[in-house]
Amino acid sequence: MNITIRKIGNSEGIIIPKDVLDRMGVKAGDELTLKEESGQIQLIPQNADLAEQLRAARMGMEKYRVALRELAK
Repeated sequence: MNITIRKIGNSEGIIIPKDVLDRMGVKAGDELTLKEESGQIQLIPQNADLAEQLRAARMGMEKYRVALRELAK
C-alpha cells in the first residue's frame, strides 16, 4: 500500500485508509504513539484507560508530593 505525504496547514501528514484504521481498532480522535526506529515508523494505539490513570496518578503525586517524600524516607 502506497501513501503520499500531504500538506496539512503548516504541517505535513498522511491519510490512513479506513480499513486499516478498522483493523487497528482506532477512529478519528483516538491518540496514537509514533515510534521511529531504524528508518521505520510505527503507529501504536494508546490505551485511553491507562493514559487517564497515569494522568490521575501524576496529579495525585503532585498534590501529595511532600507527604510522599516523607513516606519515602
